Amino acid sequence: MSEKHNFLAFDCGATSGRAVLATVGNGEFEMREIHRFPDRILEFDGKYYWDVYGMFNSFREALAKVAAEGIEIESIGIDTWGVDFGFLSSDGILAGLPRCYRDPYTSGIPEEVFRTIPRNELYARTGIQILDFNSIFQLYAQKKEGASPMAAGKELLFMPDLLSWFLTGERVCEYTIASTSGMMDQNTRQFDKALLESIGVDPSFLREIVQPGTRVGLLRKAIAREAGLPQVPVIAVAGHDTASAIAAVPAADEHFAYLSSGTWSLMGIETPAPVINDESAKDNFTNEGGIEGTTRFLKNITGMWLLEQSRKTWAAEGRTYTYDGIEAMAREAIDFPSVIDPDDPRFASPKDMDAEIKAAIAETGQRVPATDGEMISCIYHSLAFKYKEVIAKLQKYAPFTINKLHVIGGGAANATVSQITADTIGIPVVAGPTEATAIGNVMMQAKAAGLVRNRWEIRKIVADTFKVRTYIPSGK
Repeated sequence: MSEKHNFLAFDCGATSGRAVLATVGNGEFEMREIHRFPDRILEFDGKYYWDVYGMFNSFREALAKVAAEGIEIESIGIDTWGVDFGFLSSDGILAGLPRCYRDPYTSGIPEEVFRTIPRNELYARTGIQILDFNSIFQLYAQKKEGASPMAAGKELLFMPDLLSWFLTGERVCEYTIASTSGMMDQNTRQFDKALLESIGVDPSFLREIVQPGTRVGLLRKAIAREAGLPQVPVIAVAGHDTASAIAAVPAADEHFAYLSSGTWSLMGIETPAPVINDESAKDNFTNEGGIEGTTRFLKNITGMWLLEQSRKTWAAEGRTYTYDGIEAMAREAIDFPSVIDPDDPRFASPKDMDAEIKAAIAETGQRVPATDGEMISCIYHSLAFKYKEVIAKLQKYAPFTINKLHVIGGGAANATVSQITADTIGIPVVAGPTEATAIGNVMMQAKAAGLVRNRWEIRKIVADTFKVRTYIPSGK
């Protein structure tokens, strides 16, 4: 990499998004956030939707900022959360706002689908963890309720591909995001159309799947002109945010598990092929697409959602805390003994998370948190115990010894959780980088540009560039 190249990454999370500008080359990697924006969930008539037009307008604002700085960017990449999608109608417009995976309209839907396709058969064909909000269940629910966007839809685009369409007018279906849907055949790496037909859903709106690094198209002329930029290429990076994040894990070899820590905690290993058997089905592990043909064998765990929603309750009651303050409160109450199962369905979308957790603890006869600090400590320890349980199960499937846990994403900045986790799971925790998703997005653009050869070269650059902190289990 003898020259410097600029890349723009749109990294969209379940609560906020940002535009990150990165410069790669001459042995350097520089990255900075140039625009941050909310990713809003709109509630109307009991249904939840993504404000995708607001996201698109935020993209346009970010592009204008890039142009105002006189920066020439080589390409653009977009990553988002998985499973959600929008429909394009026959005249090429968005048929309706995409539904949000937190919409309770899929409650009970898996059980209805299992009457046609048994649970074990569905898992055997797709390798995907059974969660209410998987795309296949959303489609069945929308068909059941007669949703007009689905009725009018001629083409389905998952969130990063939909946002790419906003920017380019071109349509693709990228592999890592499609793999989260619960509709992809793990052997062919294309959609299992017979699966949809068996539950009465017409699969004709599904596109052929393409691999990460595929060029989507050029920025629309009108958008480029409005921003003051040339028609920059848009690249289908690893469109699922966790796939982008795992690409940026600063590991030197395969002997690691990863934890992408944020609203969700996604814990898993990188394998050369899917792991689909009776045991992995029983343990409800998922097989999602990674870069270079790898599989992300992982478990979706409710993460900092528990704390984020508790903070909303506290703020409504006039108590607001900084992140440093939250860590200090957790350390002060570090010995609080009560724990919950973070994945209990009652914590998916309660009106009052603080009250729901306290109710769950009381029902099990444990000591109920008397302070917000004790609640924070309860959440942290509950997550760590869940991580220990999942790590033990992962080791059963891993074709290698798991020697360390790499924590990436926003949760990597939380020293208290990292130390609690190391003490609980008994192996070193390597925390960082916190910006792994955006880094992976950028590095996949760099790979598409021919600047790096493979994921191990990407990881070497990340390890050499970004500081990480290692937490050793107490007593070792």
